[in-house]
Amino acid sequence: MSNNLIKGSDEAEFAKPLYVPIKRRSFFMYAGATAGATALLLSGCDDDDSGGSNSNSVSLGSGDVGVLNYAYALEQLEAAFYAQVIATPYTGITTDERTALTAISKHEAIHRDFFKAAITAAAPTQIIPGLTPDFSKINFADRTQVLTAAKTFEDLGVGAYNGAGALIQSGTYLLLAGKIVSVEARHAAYIRDLLTPGSFSGSDVVNAAGLDQALPVATVLAAAQTYIKETINGDNVGK
Repeated sequence: MSNNLIKGSDEAEFAKPLYVPIKRRSFFMYAGATAGATALLLSGCDDDDSGGSNSNSVSLGSGDVGVLNYAYALEQLEAAFYAQVIATPYTGITTDERTALTAISKHEAIHRDFFKAAITAAAPTQIIPGLTPDFSKINFADRTQVLTAAKTFEDLGVGAYNGAGALIQSGTYLLLAGKIVSVEARHAAYIRDLLTPGSFSGSDVVNAAGLDQALPVATVLAAAQTYIKETINGDNVGK
């Protein structure tokens, strides 16, 4: 399964369809966001994201910008998590696992930077700040704990994108969200298979009709809040 994930997963190739709207509007803004990626990965904090409040409460906003901030918040969390996994790999990690998890880490960093650039281009005063992850409950040396956390993040991400689809007004943003959620679903399947071979899907995420779960914003944020130090307010997302 790892070979299927890795094949063709070079981050530059993967990101091409995401770059197109940004190139037309603000390529250099995107380049600037990417340049600052490394520091954000492990610190979970970026002083340049000045659009949000420095207090412990962060509002995602409303309308499409609120949905984009919602996705940006989740991608920040995932990117920081996988950056830590790669920086401090768990005991007994195999070469295939390290390669695949590195590819996932790069995907999540691309997703995060894309949303940062998109929001900065569309509504620079409304972008949320860099969030501070809290992974204190995860033992990154323990394979089961790391993969269980990864499963939680990936399943939550897929459900979040599916649920947010109905809230997006822009056809362009909806198309991009559909592309990103398909990649998140591949991540989720791979992580599940690592935990229990052959369990790439389950009744807890796919219903009897063969459809993936779609989670409301409140449900997703309640689950994600455990791993974010700031209090996230998504009451007006999509409204």
